[in-house]
Amino acid sequence: MTLELFAFGVITGFSSGFFGIGGGTILVPMLLMVGFVMKEAVAISIMQMVFSSIYGSFLNIKKATYVIKDGAILGIGGSIGGMISGYIVPNLSNESLQYLFIAILIFSIIRIFYSPATQINQKQEANKFVLLLIGAGIGILAMSIGVGGSILLTPILVGFLKYDLKAATALGLFFVIFSSVAGFISTSLNGEMLFFEGAIIGIGSLIGVFFGIKVKDMTKATSYKKYVLLLNIFVLIIMIYKTF
Repeated sequence: MTLELFAFGVITGFSSGFFGIGGGTILVPMLLMVGFVMKEAVAISIMQMVFSSIYGSFLNIKKATYVIKDGAILGIGGSIGGMISGYIVPNLSNESLQYLFIAILIFSIIRIFYSPATQINQKQEANKFVLLLIGAGIGILAMSIGVGGSILLTPILVGFLKYDLKAATALGLFFVIFSSVAGFISTSLNGEMLFFEGAIIGIGSLIGVFFGIKVKDMTKATSYKKYVLLLNIFVLIIMIYKTF
């Protein structure tokens, strides 16, 4: 199982670097398929996201300095939400978490589909308090279902705040640092964390993240949007199959 988990980490890490996601949207379904229950998959996913988000953001930082200001505000909100999530998950059933995951995927697909890959007009200046609230709300939802939050944050940044898709995914991965670290602390304190499995997958994800970001930088914006949509649709199909 150790080699299988390491392979899951490489796959998840590549997806994290390329799509700017924490990796939960890829990792959670894979873990469910090999026998983990939803709460175990969520815990492992949260730990993996700590690895991939920190390393991926380090690689992205030179290309995404202009989104760090908004990212810090969103991240603070995400930390607050991530800490709260540790008290929510134990009170929800595995089925409820899976239904929530599916609903978020559907929202993301619709929002990204109707948004341009590259914005013609400069993005609007966002209110700091609004960014804080967005971050907190996403942090609660994301850590409750074992994803970093970028799958929900990216369509909001692109559809409402007018970010380019690639810039939004870079910011999304930066946001994952805050939400995943907070979620990791909260989940650990509540005795829900699977440290060994999370560490094996996390180490594998470091390799995947490096190559994922390299490929992303070489991909055209219009093609990149199609890949992001395909990812969301693919994961949605897997989750619907597993749930129903």
